[in-house]
Amino acid sequence: MNKQTVIETAAREVIAHGGPAALTDPHIATEAMRRALALGATHDDIRAEMAR
Repeated sequence: MNKQTVIETAAREVIAHGGPAALTDPHIATEAMRRALALGATHDDIRAEMAR
């Protein structure tokens, strides 16, 4: 996966599985974030993608 792909994936996973009403396994979003950060993404990159 390239950087943009993992940013998009992390944003989708955080939206789907994160937040205060997280009714699914919180590790799904955490793992997606970890992969994105490992490839050089920043929290701001992911936040911007989530806002799209």
